Amino acid sequence: MSKQSKIVYFLISTIFFVLFDLFFSNLTLKSINLFPENSIMDLIYVQNSGAAFSMLQDAKIFLICFSAAAILWIVFYTIKHIAKASVFAIFWVSLLLAGIFCNMYERIVFGYVRDFFKLNFVNFPVFNISDIFINLSVFAIVVIIVRHNFKKSNETGN
Repeated sequence: MSKQSKIVYFLISTIFFVLFDLFFSNLTLKSINLFPENSIMDLIYVQNSGAAFSMLQDAKIFLICFSAAAILWIVFYTIKHIAKASVFAIFWVSLLLAGIFCNMYERIVFGYVRDFFKLNFVNFPVFNISDIFINLSVFAIVVIIVRHNFKKSNETGN
């Protein structure tokens, strides 16, 4: 795949994930009372003015600036190295970018992040679709980097 095609794929994937996140978050929150309680997961509405696990409560400006800086760094780094990146890696970076962007968008628009998934089988903070995107993509990117470094070290005989 050419560099230009990868850039287009990166942009379209990111836009798709952002729209997916915003649409399904709004849909879930509008119909939150329609979901019955169960033993695995409940849908509740929580306004999170902090970051992961409610850290940095009421640090909205810092979190927005940090998110904006992360987004800019990810975009520039990805575009600079996109020729060497696999489509698989670009997919996960797009998912990460969308998750960061959507949480930042909610902080700007609402003043907080709207969380709504509550796991009942474990004591875990309430989270949203953006959080799922961020966690899955970070895990996948770490696996990709580790695999790449493992292959690289095996090729050089180290």
